[in-house]
Amino acid sequence: MWHPRPAQRGFRGLSGRRAGPPARGRRASLKTLQRRAALHRRAFLAPPALPTPPRHGHSRTVTSIGRMRVPAGLGRFGIWRSASLVTPELAAGIERLGYGTLWLGASPDGDLAQAEAMLDATTTLMLATSIVNMWKDQAEQVARSFARVQRRHPGRFLLGVGAGHREATQHYAQPHLTLARYVDVLRAGGVPRDRLVLAALGPRMLRLAGDRTAGAIPYLVPPEHTAWARALLGPGPLLAPEHKVVLDTDPARARAAGRARVQRPYLGLVNYTSNLRRLGWSEADVSGAGSDALIDALVAHGSPAEVAGQLGRHLDAGADHVCMQLVTAAGADPLPGYRELAPALGLS
Repeated sequence: MWHPRPAQRGFRGLSGRRAGPPARGRRASLKTLQRRAALHRRAFLAPPALPTPPRHGHSRTVTSIGRMRVPAGLGRFGIWRSASLVTPELAAGIERLGYGTLWLGASPDGDLAQAEAMLDATTTLMLATSIVNMWKDQAEQVARSFARVQRRHPGRFLLGVGAGHREATQHYAQPHLTLARYVDVLRAGGVPRDRLVLAALGPRMLRLAGDRTAGAIPYLVPPEHTAWARALLGPGPLLAPEHKVVLDTDPARARAAGRARVQRPYLGLVNYTSNLRRLGWSEADVSGAGSDALIDALVAHGSPAEVAGQLGRHLDAGADHVCMQLVTAAGADPLPGYRELAPALGLS
């Protein structure tokens, strides 16, 4: 069991205290978010594709067939890093430190050549994409690429796909329907359900992730979202949120570094700001550079032990795996930071 630091302003921690709906400008408690998730589940989720329908009176949650929450080798903690900054040497170093998975971020190419090269350079590390953008790469090509990687490195690759952002895609329309069809093509092309995950924030995308794939990989979310998503998904699907990290015990300096990463581009993208508002963050919190409280909720900072405690809140809230994104100075080698964090995360 993780023992996080005392709760910050507006965050009730994981105690589950009763709380009413958030007033304007106040964040919802985890208990409130879990109740909302149950309402979403009852109102919006169709019965899961199980051999027999649920008995009358039982809640109809999105449920996976069997327990496939954590693919073998994924581990509790992985590294999220922009694909353009990942090298085979970095992948090998991450493996040596005991991290379970390396997530290639920022729309890696759907030919999966980079993922294959990282797998070639390692022996046990899992590779995953976060995410292949459905507007950028045809599903048929991605399915063929997946088959190639799977043949060469069976069981060591997890395909993450998603809809990206309307601000970056000229022909962005009906993302939920388009992603559902994209998943259909991937599955028909031989991508197994337990090797496929979706970028998901809101209830409809979370439903799609839990019902049709191994689970969800939410990005830019605090632990409150993890608790809400787990309540919505039910116990079966994988839940692997991303969380940013700054290793600096000076709060003002760490917050400045984290804010630079969060403000641009993420506070200018409607899917993220809408999700934060759904969690109870106010317009003032998500506008401009973001409030201090918001940055603190989205960027873990402090000593390695303090950061580990903050990341552990996601596990306490129902996550199976946390994708850690270390924020460093431009051009800095992230391996020393990964090395500092590994013992605090129980990896060495």
